[in-house]
Amino acid sequence: MSNITLVRHGQANTAARDEANYDALSDLGHQQASWLGDHMRSSGEHYERIYCGTLIRHRQTADAMALCDGAEVIVDDRLNEMEFFTLANLLLDQQEIQIPREREDFVSYLPMLMGKWQAGEILNPPESYQDFEYRTASVIAEIAQGRGSALAVTSGGLIAMALRGVLKLDTHGFSRLALAIMNSSVHRLHHVGGDFMMTQFNAVPHLDRSDRQHAQTHL
Repeated sequence: MSNITLVRHGQANTAARDEANYDALSDLGHQQASWLGDHMRSSGEHYERIYCGTLIRHRQTADAMALCDGAEVIVDDRLNEMEFFTLANLLLDQQEIQIPREREDFVSYLPMLMGKWQAGEILNPPESYQDFEYRTASVIAEIAQGRGSALAVTSGGLIAMALRGVLKLDTHGFSRLALAIMNSSVHRLHHVGGDFMMTQFNAVPHLDRSDRQHAQTHL
């Protein structure tokens, strides 16, 4: 079974309030991804397989990292993010709960939203919380069965859900984990004693220098 490196996409459109407008990297997002690719090459990192979701921001991140040397990236829609903005707008329409404008307000908002989603209190979601949990587990398990080390470019919510399963977190813990994940951050899962263990979380070595601290973003 292989070890898996999960990478969150670079910064996207931070002013967006729907899925379509969010799904493109900002100029900074392209730069973050390029810096990460440079760091991985200079560190001698090599991946037998590279995956990404079907979202534009996933493909743009993988392209900017340029780790494939012309090889095909394996695209899998199971690596796509939960539709946060769709859920948030449904909650606004159904329960008149406003979407936050400031990052600090998401600290209480996201666990509340996730709790309502899990409990089925948001009507007609694009997918259920349980389906998101299942597809995350299924794609991670399938990648793990492949040969050699694998890298997957995906989104913060999916990374948090994957780690939720490894760390046995409840939904509140999953939400808090998702809030912490930075753009272009690196997370690693290794097999230890027949089980996956998290051996790295939220690493941004490519941004860990004084002239790049402005690029350590969450949104």
